[in-house]
Amino acid sequence: MYKILTLNNISVTGLERLPRDNYEIASEIQHPDAILLRSFKMHDMAIPDTLKAVGRAGAGVNNIPVDKMSQRGIPVFNAPGANANAVKELVLAGMLLACRNLCQAWDYTNKLDGDDAELSKLVEAGKKKYAGFELPGRTLGVVGLGAIGIRVANAALSLGMKVIGYDPQITVRSAWQLEANVEQAHSVDDLVSRCDFITFHVPLVEGTRNMLNAARIGMMKQGAVVLNFARDGIVDDDAVCTALAQNKLYAYVTDFPTNALKGQPGVIALPHLGASTKEAEDNCAVMVAEQVRDFLENGNIVNSVNFPEVVMPYSEGARLAVANSNVPNMVGQISTAVAEAGLNIIDLLNKSKGEVAYTLADIEGEIPDSVVERIKSIQGVLSVRVL
Repeated sequence: MYKILTLNNISVTGLERLPRDNYEIASEIQHPDAILLRSFKMHDMAIPDTLKAVGRAGAGVNNIPVDKMSQRGIPVFNAPGANANAVKELVLAGMLLACRNLCQAWDYTNKLDGDDAELSKLVEAGKKKYAGFELPGRTLGVVGLGAIGIRVANAALSLGMKVIGYDPQITVRSAWQLEANVEQAHSVDDLVSRCDFITFHVPLVEGTRNMLNAARIGMMKQGAVVLNFARDGIVDDDAVCTALAQNKLYAYVTDFPTNALKGQPGVIALPHLGASTKEAEDNCAVMVAEQVRDFLENGNIVNSVNFPEVVMPYSEGARLAVANSNVPNMVGQISTAVAEAGLNIIDLLNKSKGEVAYTLADIEGEIPDSVVERIKSIQGVLSVRVL
C-alpha cells in the first residue's frame, strides 16, 4: 500500500488515477511514499525519510526545494503543458483588456450615477476616453516557446498578428508544433525592440530574474504592452511603473500583483488566474498522479525537473531502481554487485541529467536484501528501490 500526502487540494479527477486498493491518500498521513501539491511552500518542511517522489500539479516548482530532493534521490515531477490552454486564453484576454481599455471603461461605467437617460449621455460623452486599437497587424513577441508560448504564438497568428519568438533552448518537439510563420528573434534585445506586445513564458531562474528591466524597456517601441503570466520577478515592476508614468509603455498586464503595482494607471493586475480553470486543475492533477504512480510502481520517470527521463518496458523478474550522483563507474559498480550475487541482468537503462543519474535494471529472480545494502553502500548512491 502506497501512502500519498496531499499538501493542497488536488483535483478528485487526478486522485482517481490512484486506485484505492493500492493507495492511501490524505492531507495528514505518516510516512508518505509521495507528496502531491500545488502551491504549498515545502522549503521549511521536514522531509520524511520514507519519501520517494514529489508531484507538483502545475508547471513551476519554485515552492519545492528541488536541490534538497536531488541530494536525497527523490525525483520532482511537474505537469508541463497541462495548463497551457488556460494560460493561453488568459494571455489573449490580457491583450484585449489592454488594447481596448476594457478595465478602465468598465470602472468608469460602474461609477456613473443618474437615471437611464443621464447614463446614456454620460456613456456617449465618456466613451471617447477609452478608444483603443485592434490586434491584427500588430507584432507580438513571445519569450519562451514551451507548451504555453507555442500556443500563444499560434493563436496570435490566427488573430492576424505578426509573431516573433525567442527561445534558445526550444526542443525539437516544440519546434514541430510551432507555426512556420513565427519569426525567430536572435536575442531578447532583438525581440523587445520590434514588438507592440511582449509576453513572457519562461521559468524564474537566475538568468531570467528582471529579464525585462529599465534598459530593455528603453529599447521597446513607444506605447508597447507588456504581459507577464509566467512568474513574479521576471519583470522589474518598478521599471514598468516608471515607463507607464512616462507613457513609454501603454499597459502592463500581469498575474502577479504587488503593492508597487496596485492602483497604478495602465496596470491590469490579476490574482494569479493563469491556471485557475477546472479543466487545467484536472489536467495537471491527472498528469502528475499518473507520473507519480508510474514511478512508484514501475520506476519510470517522465516530466521530472531534476531527473532524466527513463522509461523501460518491464520484461520479467525483479526491477532495481538506483539514483546516484552523476560520476564515473556507477553503473559498473551496480552491475558488479548484482553479478557477484549470482544474479543475471535481463535489461538495463541508465541516463543522467545534470548532477544526477538514474538506472533501471530488470534482474532474473529475486534480489536479496544483501545486494540492496551493498549497492546503498556505494559512494554516490542516493537511493535504491526494488520493485
